[in-house]
Amino acid sequence: MITFILISAVALGFLLFASDVFIAAAEKIGLSLGISPFIIGVTIVAFGTSLPELATSIAAVYAGTSEIVAGNVIGSNITNILLVLGLTALVGKRINLNFNIWEIDMPLLIGSALLCFLMLRDSQFTLLEAVICLIALVGFLINSVKGEKTEKEDRPKTRLKDVGLLLLGGLIVYFAADYTIVGIKGIAELADIDPDVISLTFVALGTSLPEVVVSIAAAKRGKHAIAVGNVLGSNIFNTYAVMAIPRFLDDLTIADSITQLGLPFMLVSTIVFGCITISQKISRWEGLLLLLLYACYIGELYNSL
Repeated sequence: MITFILISAVALGFLLFASDVFIAAAEKIGLSLGISPFIIGVTIVAFGTSLPELATSIAAVYAGTSEIVAGNVIGSNITNILLVLGLTALVGKRINLNFNIWEIDMPLLIGSALLCFLMLRDSQFTLLEAVICLIALVGFLINSVKGEKTEKEDRPKTRLKDVGLLLLGGLIVYFAADYTIVGIKGIAELADIDPDVISLTFVALGTSLPEVVVSIAAAKRGKHAIAVGNVLGSNIFNTYAVMAIPRFLDDLTIADSITQLGLPFMLVSTIVFGCITISQKISRWEGLLLLLLYACYIGELYNSL
C-alpha cells in the first residue's frame, strides 16, 4: 500500500513540475510567434492549469480505468470552487471583484456545469456529447480572444532551449501521468476502494494544486480578478476539454458515485459560488462556508463507501 501511495505522490509531483515547464516553454514560443499575452492567457495558460487533469484522464483510459476520467473532472471542479476559492478568500481576507462576473463569465461557468450534469446523469457520455463539449470550448475561446490582435513588434526570438523544454516537459507529463494511474490502481485494489472515489478526492486535490498556488499567490498580491478567473477558466476547460478528449479514445464509465454525489455537489457548489459573487466580493466568512461545504463533500463521499 505504502509503495503505491509513494508512486502516486512522486509521479503527481513530477506531473505538476513538468506541466509548469511545458506551459512556460509554450508561453515563450507563443510570444515569439506574435501571439498577444491576452490570447496566451486564455488559451495556453487555461490549458496549462488543466494539463494535469487531461494527462491523468488520458492515461486512465489507456490503463483501462476510464471511470477515473469523470471523477477527475467532477472532483477537480468541486475542489477548485470549494477548496481553492475558500482558501483564497481566507488568505486574501476578502476577494474584491473589479469586473462584472455575471456579465459573461458566471453564466458560462454555470452553463458548463449544468451541461455536464445533464450529459452524465444517465451514466453515459456519448461521442455526440463529446463533440458538443468541444464546440462549446471553441466558442468560449473565440469569445475570450474576440477583438485581440497579434503583436508584431518586439517579438522575442524562438530559442532552441524553449523547444527542447516543451518536448521534455511533454514527455515527462506523459510518463508521470501513467505512473500516477498505476499508483491509483494499486491503492484501489489493495484498499478495496473504487478508483472513481480516489479520483474524486486524492487525484482531484493533487491535479488542482496549480490552481491553489496561482489563486493564493494572486490573492496575496491583491490580484483578485486573476484568482477568481483562474478557477472560472480551469473549470470550463475541465468540463469541455478534459471530459471530451478521452471520450474519442474509448468509452467512458460513469460510476454511481459520480451520478449520485459528484454531479449534484458540483452543480450546487457552482450555484453557491454564483450567489456569493452577486455582491462582487467573497468575504472570509463566505470562504469558510466554501471550506465547510468541501468538508461535507469529503465526508459524504467516504460515508457512501
